[in-house]
Amino acid sequence: MSRAVALRSDYSADELRELAVTSDDANQTRRLLALAAVRDGFSRSEAARLNAMDGQTLRDWVLAFNEHGPQGLFNTQPPGRPSKLTPEQKQAVAELVEAGPDPEVDGVVRWRCVDIKAIIEARYGIELNEATVGRLLKELGFAHVSARSRHPRQSPESIDTFKKKSLPAQLSALSETLAPETPLELWFQDEMRIGQKNSSVYQWAKRATRPRQPADQRYDNAYLFGALCPARDTGAALVLPTANTQAMQLHLSEISRRVAPGAHAVVLMDQAGWHTTAKLDVPDNLSLAFLPPVSPELNPAENVWQYLRQTYLGNRVFQDYEDIVNRVCQAWQALLDEPGRIASITHRDWACVG
Repeated sequence: MSRAVALRSDYSADELRELAVTSDDANQTRRLLALAAVRDGFSRSEAARLNAMDGQTLRDWVLAFNEHGPQGLFNTQPPGRPSKLTPEQKQAVAELVEAGPDPEVDGVVRWRCVDIKAIIEARYGIELNEATVGRLLKELGFAHVSARSRHPRQSPESIDTFKKKSLPAQLSALSETLAPETPLELWFQDEMRIGQKNSSVYQWAKRATRPRQPADQRYDNAYLFGALCPARDTGAALVLPTANTQAMQLHLSEISRRVAPGAHAVVLMDQAGWHTTAKLDVPDNLSLAFLPPVSPELNPAENVWQYLRQTYLGNRVFQDYEDIVNRVCQAWQALLDEPGRIASITHRDWACVG
């Protein structure tokens, strides 16, 4: 029979209970309370029974507490098998995954665990199963996610130049042409098509199930012309049957009415034909600024469209054109009625004035 181990004496019963109250770990709390009961004079067997453990287990936790203090009362994960790959080999795998495959050389356009497994075996003579490769990739900080699209002709240099030089220069030049102390507002403008051939969006569902959503095969659609002002957490929108110069003219007039009294708005938009045409009559309190070609990620209105689809418009069947218009108007109004939502989605550090 094992001999009782004396409990270290630098923690009183009250101090042990205070630690138990502040602990976020249920197991550590239970063990601290058992030790507090021992300190109060309970027998080891009684203290163990009151805290759902046997006497030998309590003895083990007394030993851990004596050696490591309260930190010794946490569960510890077993070390498991040592990794077959060295730190240097893991770093090489991380660089390989980060660089991505060469379709002509590697024969695939994305890495799969089976591909990484084969490369590790060929390079290092180490055989891993695919599940182990998956855990390795997670350990290295990778996750299996969908990629964001990028136009093949997109220029990262032009995007960087627009953020750091072009836009600030345009705003500075515009300020010099306005009356002194005229407030400047920055608006982002874009269009979203919404129709009976609607999108399905992600939703919560039971594991191992795939929920079904209605999918319409008809073709009625409408266009939401929207403009967002992050600084004022507001927007201006029209739902119209087509996207053309006439529709854009109506939208510019609507934006003009929404600009704060006495302010001047700079409206950022892409270079669609109905945005850049000389036929537009731009209101006096607006100036147009154009984003670099094929750079939709610079326009946070794209994120607003995603939010509207995922929250209000996806997974629906629209009865007719009038139903589309009504639903889109309801979604836009819900966006406006949610304080801080527009500012949260559309704020960009590089796009601030004043």
